[in-house]
Order: sequence, then structure tokens, then C-alpha cells
Amino acid sequence: MSSNKRILSGMRSTSPKLHIGNYEGALHNWVDLQNDGFDLFCMVADLHALTTMFDDPKAVSINAREVAKDYVAAGIDPNRSVIFIQSHVKEHSELHLLLSMMTPLGWLERVPTYKEKQQDLGGAEREPYGLLGYPVLQTADILLYRPHGVPVGRDQAAHLEIGNDIGRRFNKLTGSEVFSEYKYMISEDELRAKLPGLDMRKMSKSYGNCIYLSDTPEDTAKQIQSAFTTPTKMRKSDPGIPEGCAVCQYLRIYSPNWEQQWAEDVAGERGCSQNKKELTEILNEYLRPMRERRAALSDSDVEDILRDGAKRAQVVAGETMDAVRSAMGLF
Repeated sequence: MSSNKRILSGMRSTSPKLHIGNYEGALHNWVDLQNDGFDLFCMVADLHALTTMFDDPKAVSINAREVAKDYVAAGIDPNRSVIFIQSHVKEHSELHLLLSMMTPLGWLERVPTYKEKQQDLGGAEREPYGLLGYPVLQTADILLYRPHGVPVGRDQAAHLEIGNDIGRRFNKLTGSEVFSEYKYMISEDELRAKLPGLDMRKMSKSYGNCIYLSDTPEDTAKQIQSAFTTPTKMRKSDPGIPEGCAVCQYLRIYSPNWEQQWAEDVAGERGCSQNKKELTEILNEYLRPMRERRAALSDSDVEDILRDGAKRAQVVAGETMDAVRSAMGLF
């Protein structure tokens, strides 16, 4: 398996369900890369989830299995791509430790997400050491597979730059060329990548504004009924403002007739109820294949996929660690 076609990406298992924002912002791109012939390594980042869920590790483990199901449901084929749980490949922890010994503290304190996650935890007394070292673990995750690239959103690319910095520092300090720089593989479909929540805020489980890949058609219909629309459109004949309406934003992505629907909305020729009804039908059909793939998976199937994925990931990870130990003189 050649590293010039290898891709590494992953998601944290902080929730048992992935939403359509996760799909449109990441999974959709992963599936495209898989279908384009890249060797895709899809990690469920349970160790990363512990930085904010350190008091509930059992939930993190349960969530990890559910996230893996959503990977398969979204179209990641375990026969073509590697699906594994981060903690099942021990080399992640080993490389994290070694890289942490040579990463300057100031680099970590300047990472944008560090301050954000500090605020999420609500106080320094709850801040674990692992939160500060999060970028080093993330770097280990990536460098362990010496990939060609990492699929990321445009706004996340700067957060991963520290990984290439750490790789260059390792090479310089050890006089080796173990790590090559990886590329940021940014999806060109900015519209899908920035899919808003049903209330027009950022899509987040904490806001309750999500549609989940594992939702039933009835769940989806209920969520869409509560979606934000043009506040000043009280009657069908009132002009709508599609740019500020969550339902219209979703129609723009999922409906082949969105331009006509938007024009009718602006002209007062259709009401919000009609928009919601049509979106419900379109989105449920869009999600139907994913739901069917998920329903066909048993817990035993998932364990087999993860066990096989960990073995395949460990082969590559083991080769990298042999090179790392040799460069450092650790035998």
C-alpha cells in the first residue's frame, strides 16, 4: 500500500450519532476520495474524545461503535478502506509520547482550538493535561500513517499546520527524513461544508438543531417542522427571504428544483409548510440508502470490521514506529 495515495481522517466519539453536517462537511468528501482510488484510513478518535469526556470513558467506547456504524452507513466500504478505533492501535499513544518530548510548549498554547476547548470545559481546574497536548496526539495520528493528505474544512487547515511543524522538527532533531509534509485536501463544495443547523446557527447536538444520519423518517419530519423560516413570512403571500431561511438553505443543497422553489418563495407563491413538506420528502429519500446500510449492520459485524481495521492500520503504524525508533536510537 503506497503512502502517495494514503489519506487519514477521523472524528471524535463524543456523541453516539453523526449528523448531516458531519456527513456534508467530511464524510461525503471521504467517500469521494475512496471512490477516486485513495487508500482511506478512517479513524474513530476515542482518545481525543476523552479530553472533554474524561469522566465518562464507557460512553466514549460505546459511542465509538456507533460512529463506526455511521461511517459504513455513509458509504465507507470496509473492504476498500480501513475503519478503526484510535485506541485499538497502540502506536498512536507511543508516537504521541515521543513527539510530546520534543514539541515546544509555546506552540501548543498558540493553537486556536486550545482556548476554545478551555472555554467549553468551563474553568482551568477542569482542564486536563491532555487538552493542551491534543495537537500532539492529532499530529501522531496523522504522521503515523505518513499520508499524502488529510481531508479538512478550509477553516480547519490552520489548526493542522502544527503537525507539519512537528514533523519537520522531528526530522531536524534526529537528522532523518522519516516524515514528509502532508497536504490539506479541502473540499471545493463550500455550500455543503457550511450546512447550517435547523435554527441557522452552527449545527450542534448541544443546540438540538441537527438531523442525524440514524434518525427515522418520522424524526426527520419532526425536526424539519421546527426549522427556522423567514420570520416576516406570516402568510403564503408574504415575500420570503430564502438566504435567511434554514428550510430554503437545505432545499438549495438537496432539491434539484431549488431555484424555482426560491423564486416562488420570494414571490409569495408558496408557503413555509409547502417548503417543509417537500424538504422532508427529498431529505428522507436522500438518507434512505444510509439508513438501510446502517440497519443491515449488526453489532457483531461492526466488531469484525473494527478488529480487521485495527490489524490493517497496525501494519502501517508499526512500520512508521520502527523508523521513528531507529531515527531516535531507541531499540
